[in-house]
Amino acid sequence: MRILILSLMVLVGFSDLSGQVVDTAMHIRSIYFGGGSYYIDPVQEEELYEWLDSFPHIEQYEIVIQSHTDNIGGIEFNQRLSEGRSRAVYEKLLHYSLLPEAIEIMDFGEHLPTYRNDSYYGRLKNRRADVILKPVSL
Repeated sequence: MRILILSLMVLVGFSDLSGQVVDTAMHIRSIYFGGGSYYIDPVQEEELYEWLDSFPHIEQYEIVIQSHTDNIGGIEFNQRLSEGRSRAVYEKLLHYSLLPEAIEIMDFGEHLPTYRNDSYYGRLKNRRADVILKPVSL
């Protein structure tokens, strides 16, 4: 079964004094993991890099990694798993040549789930790390 990769891109902008449109939107790319895993498969890795390629001025963004787990397993295990997922994504971003100081990491473990953990599909969607691009304040 292939889990669909979600990408949220909000098209919002304004014109600066030179007349160029400035991106003011936050962009999110989710990477999904198997239960108890922090392995990023080659397809998701390639899709992450293609997504990053769509931002020609990537240095104009702050990068945040937010990692999550479902509620299967203990709280401490899920926290370590969340940290492992963040590290795996962080390594992919460094491989893409992003600067370490441009990347912030937030590990939520099983806390603050976006989806309900009382269903199979909710747990699948909570096993993820989100890469968030936020425009740098001007």
